[in-house]
Amino acid sequence: MNNLRNRVQLIGNLGRDVEIKSLDNGRSMARASIATREVYRNDEGEKNIDVQWHNLVAWGKMAEMMHVLCKKGKEVAVQGKLTHRMYEDKDGVTRYTSEIVVSEFMLIN
Repeated sequence: MNNLRNRVQLIGNLGRDVEIKSLDNGRSMARASIATREVYRNDEGEKNIDVQWHNLVAWGKMAEMMHVLCKKGKEVAVQGKLTHRMYEDKDGVTRYTSEIVVSEFMLIN
C-alpha cells in the first residue's frame, strides 16, 4: 500500500520539447509540461472542454530518455509522485509550484 500514497498517473500532450540540464554533480534533470483534457456536458447540455497543465520533472537516465523521445505535441502517459516546492524568482518574489517527478513514461502515438 505504500506505493499508493503519493502516486500520479496522467495521459496528455506535451506542450513543448523537453528541456534538459546537466547539473554540477553530473546528474541530468529534464523539465516538460503536459496538458490533460476533460470533455463534459454542463447542465444545459453544452459540451465543455477543461484543459489542465502539469509540470513534469525527471532525473538521471529518465531525463535523458525523455529528452530524446518526447517532442512537443506527442501524447504521453506518465507516472510519478506529486511534489510542491517554493523558490525565489529573479526579482526576489517567493513563488510556489507543484510538479510531478516522473518515474515512468510511455509514448502513446
